[in-house]
Amino acid sequence: MKKSVALLFFLMFFVSNGISAQESKTIITKSEKTVMIVYGSDECHHCTDTKKYLKENHIEFVFYDIDKNQEALKEMLVKLKKANISTNNLSIPVIDKQGVIFTNNIPFEEFLKKLN
Repeated sequence: MKKSVALLFFLMFFVSNGISAQESKTIITKSEKTVMIVYGSDECHHCTDTKKYLKENHIEFVFYDIDKNQEALKEMLVKLKKANISTNNLSIPVIDKQGVIFTNNIPFEEFLKKLN
């Protein structure tokens, strides 16, 4: 009986450690692959043009419509504040490129070049 209990604990220990290692490997893999975040609106022509440019150039990104997703809007505002970017007269889209935040506040062609 004692051997069975000891064996059960032994197996549970290795199974739980195996799962934890697998979960941490997944997290590391996801964090190694940084995806650009685009905050914008489906109603904004610069935002749709930005998405089109990223797709055409095979640049992986996630798009958040800040008109429809309040959590994304809050997240964007926090990032802008941390980057000391004023929200007065804010031009969208707002880009988070590997932690570097920038907005569409320059000529649009120059803005697109910054995405590469």
